[in-house]
Amino acid sequence: MAAREQLTEKILAAKRRLALKWSTIAAALGTGSVVMYTAALLGQFPLTAEEANKAVALLELDEDDALLLVESPSRGAGVVMPPTDPLIYRFYELVQNYGATWKTLIEEEFGDGIMSAIDFNMSIARQADPKGDRVKIEMSGKFLPFKRY
Repeated sequence: MAAREQLTEKILAAKRRLALKWSTIAAALGTGSVVMYTAALLGQFPLTAEEANKAVALLELDEDDALLLVESPSRGAGVVMPPTDPLIYRFYELVQNYGATWKTLIEEEFGDGIMSAIDFNMSIARQADPKGDRVKIEMSGKFLPFKRY
C-alpha cells in the first residue's frame, strides 16, 4: 500500500509541475470519464495497461509505475472516518441527514436492495447561478435486489 500512496504523491506532483487539469489528463488517457480517471490516478480504481502506459508518458512517470496503475486497489485505504476535510465531510453529512430518506425512496421505487457502486456512473459539473455557482453531481448505479434463498 505504501508504494501506491507514494505513486499518488508522484502523480500529484507531476500534475502540478506540468500544470495539467484532470480533464486534460482524462482526455489523454482514453474514453473513460474524468471521475473514473481521477479516481484511478488517486489510487481508487485500476487502469487498463494501455491507459497506464499513456499516464506514464503524459505524467513523466517510471515504466514500473504502470504496473501499480493496473493493480486492483485497496479502495478507501487511509480514509479517516468521520472525514476531517471540510468538503469531504459535507458528503458524510449528506449521508447522515439524507441517507435514510434515500434508502426509503429507493426501496419504495425498486424494492429491497442496494444501488451498486460498482456498476456506477458519476459526473460533476459547474452549474451557473446568480446567487453563486453550484456544484452539480449526478450519480447512477444499477439497482441490485437482495436475493431470497
